[in-house]
Amino acid sequence: MDGHVLGPVSVEVTGRKGAVGTTKVAALFGLLVTSPGCRCSRQEIAEVLWEGEEGVGDRVDWVVRELRKRLGKDFVPHGGKSGFCTLRVPAGSVDYLRFLEGWRRAALLPLPERFEQLRAALEEWEEDEPLRGLIESGFRVRRERMRAERIAAVCDLLEAAWRSGKQKWFREESEKWYARSPRHPRIFQYYLIAHGWDMPEREFDRLINQWRRHSGAPDAELQSVIDRLRGEAPRSGGTVLLPIPDQLPAEERRPVGQEDLVSALVDVVCEEQDVGRTALVLLSGMPGVGKSTVALHVARQLRERFPDGVLYTELNGFIDGEVRPTEPEQVLDGFLAALPPYSTVTGVQGKSAALRSALANRSALFVLDDAFNTKQVLPLLPGVGTCAVIITSRDELGGLCAQKRVHSHRMKLLRDEAALEVLQERVSEKDRSKYAVAFAELVRLCGNLPLALTVVERRLRDRPLQIIHGLVREMKKERARLDALHLPEHDMSVRVALNSSVRALSEEARMLLWQLALHPGPSVAWEAVMDLGAESEAMHADRVLGELVAANLVELHTDRYRLHDLVRAFARHHIPAPLGDEEAFEKATVRQVLEHQLQNVRACDRLLDRQRTLPIGEPDGVKVTDLADTQHALELLDKEYDTIRRGIELAVSQGAERYIWLLPMALVTYQWRRGRLTDALNDLGRAAEVAETAASPVDCAMVYRMLAGTRWRLEEFELAAGNLRRAVRLSRQDESERGRLSLARSLYALGITLRKQDRGTPAEENLRQSLALYREVLDPVGEAAALNGIGALHYDRGEYGEALHWCADALSVVERTVDRRGRADVLFTLAKVHVARYERDEAIALYRQACDIYQEQEYWPDEDKARRLFADVLVSAGSSQEAVEELERVLVLREQMGGTDVQEIRELLEGLR
Repeated sequence: MDGHVLGPVSVEVTGRKGAVGTTKVAALFGLLVTSPGCRCSRQEIAEVLWEGEEGVGDRVDWVVRELRKRLGKDFVPHGGKSGFCTLRVPAGSVDYLRFLEGWRRAALLPLPERFEQLRAALEEWEEDEPLRGLIESGFRVRRERMRAERIAAVCDLLEAAWRSGKQKWFREESEKWYARSPRHPRIFQYYLIAHGWDMPEREFDRLINQWRRHSGAPDAELQSVIDRLRGEAPRSGGTVLLPIPDQLPAEERRPVGQEDLVSALVDVVCEEQDVGRTALVLLSGMPGVGKSTVALHVARQLRERFPDGVLYTELNGFIDGEVRPTEPEQVLDGFLAALPPYSTVTGVQGKSAALRSALANRSALFVLDDAFNTKQVLPLLPGVGTCAVIITSRDELGGLCAQKRVHSHRMKLLRDEAALEVLQERVSEKDRSKYAVAFAELVRLCGNLPLALTVVERRLRDRPLQIIHGLVREMKKERARLDALHLPEHDMSVRVALNSSVRALSEEARMLLWQLALHPGPSVAWEAVMDLGAESEAMHADRVLGELVAANLVELHTDRYRLHDLVRAFARHHIPAPLGDEEAFEKATVRQVLEHQLQNVRACDRLLDRQRTLPIGEPDGVKVTDLADTQHALELLDKEYDTIRRGIELAVSQGAERYIWLLPMALVTYQWRRGRLTDALNDLGRAAEVAETAASPVDCAMVYRMLAGTRWRLEEFELAAGNLRRAVRLSRQDESERGRLSLARSLYALGITLRKQDRGTPAEENLRQSLALYREVLDPVGEAAALNGIGALHYDRGEYGEALHWCADALSVVERTVDRRGRADVLFTLAKVHVARYERDEAIALYRQACDIYQEQEYWPDEDKARRLFADVLVSAGSSQEAVEELERVLVLREQMGGTDVQEIRELLEGLR
């Protein structure tokens, strides 16, 4: 393809007709070439080529089809039926795009090369009028934009010539362009810089007055040049005057939801400047969190406080592809060129010293965007004075913070409200309400990450909002989520952003990140990460974990580590597995995750239920937390609970039988204490299925007892009894002492369940059998429980004397053990018996003891039940204030357990207060 729009429009393709002149086909080519991404909507084509006309859809179809026929499917791949027409332009094949690319590349080059690159780019403009002959108003707007781009490039060329010392060329060209564009402020500025020193004062004043008459008051930059020319003596050799640099790029997005952070950073810089110190501000955070957007917004708010200008550089620390981080020496060249006197020193150290000297009596603001490491940043920093530097990096730059006084801020994800605002900024109130659920789901799937939200917003823009449901379905598939967040045509991609960070990691760090992605999450304890690291002999896990945290790919939150869902998805599907047997390494990692969970949950369970023995074995290659007491165990499980539940799901998905049945068994005591009964029922149901073939009869019986205990607490007594009959049958298959103990426990559980079904006779029969077995195997804890159960049966029958006798025996036995929970159960039964005998004072004392033990042991459901009944007794005794205190505790417990039946307690409290 050979295309031209900087003049008459024409395009030629070998072997094809092409297009030329002012035809509609040529006009479409010109429209596409001058549109972002060489892509236009059908509506835009209609509005530009047939301005003001209605019903031109057929003509749009025709012109797209005709251009496709003339250029070929390789260049116009689609017929526009999707709503858009795209032109594929090979690199370097269209004059206007060559000009733009050359102009863009020039900005990245040091001065001598920049000057030559800009000259070459501007040579594409052989004529002054682009899109010549196309009269539609849409082209008039584009033509003005293109002319403005040319003038901006010319100004950059004049600046490069002046800074490079090409004074003869600079004087000639500034005069030529001033003659062509006398009203352009930058052109006039360069003309004054080149000729003002030699100009008679009267002629100089005449020029300035003429400018004011035609263009108004000069802007700040032009006025600065005028003031310096008037206030300084002419310099020898025609030395020219440097304008104040203002290098901030155009603002693309506002930092939604970051207003407080922006305000705080502005205040920090102002405070440092006011006391005469250089302010160093570091914004770090994960890829796509919005560091550059915030930094540029802060810089714009501070611009007026720095009279010697604002300098900006893109350090390319984390950029995809083969582009390496920008060398400090290259950046120094640019800074020194903007801050005269221009230095001829060589080497990084010399240029860094020259920069500090140039800034000694200046107050300038620097923005160093996307820094790779401390080594890249240090040479670019000013010395003492009132300058300020805003640095952004995905890395924490610990070395910089150790050497300099740095105000470091780690940027966080957006709150839900701000995240929704990013998605809905262009959406009407009606559609916000209509698609509220879908928008909320997209926020969740984007993980509140600004870049991801911006990509989604761009995908929804200019499309019917009905597609939002399909986008939600697409993003719910983890493997497809990053594809949905990849828009290379708009230079926005979460996948690319993450890839550039991961590529900068060491091999060990990539391996650990890959392993952490296999971990079920949502958070991981330090000990668990260390166990993961043990899978690689060469890996020093703690150091490597620090690397991941510093790179903001893993977040340390209090004492636990988290992966953002998008980082997890990227690591799972886009980081190559370690070399060797990928499947074996994955299985070993999963085993390490689950074994760590199992051993640590079992360590907690040993403190919560000292009577159970699970066939888990000793820890093998995993670290077990040293637990101080029951409280410590419960706190650990509170933190780990969601992670453990996901671990059970991981075990199910991997078919890891050992963990499918043992993890739920180790966890169930905690679930009972915390009222997480639905979870326990689900976990133990699968555990029982696996245990039928994977466990011994005694161990399988234990699973059924735990399943029955869960159903018992859910008041599903018939189903619980069925589970317990299965446990009894399994226990009878083992004649050993362990089998008899299992049978005793199964009979006891069946007895108290039958009691709940008002089947007193078989309940007592089972309890008496369990009592005999407990005494036979010398288990006093079980013996006390059986005695208490028989006492409760007598209480049910109104035989309060017998009940006291059996419960007194139970209390005597349990007090010889360390079983606090069993003691509380007996005290609770005794309290109810004394209430029935109208012995209120004795009952109150016993209730108080039982409640205190339940609270101490954190048996929430049992404490809830005991305090609820205790409150009734206190009310009947006239102690309403004490009853209020008990009910307030019940309210807290029920809210902690999910909020069931809290309204009943609120109403009772309202009546008592």
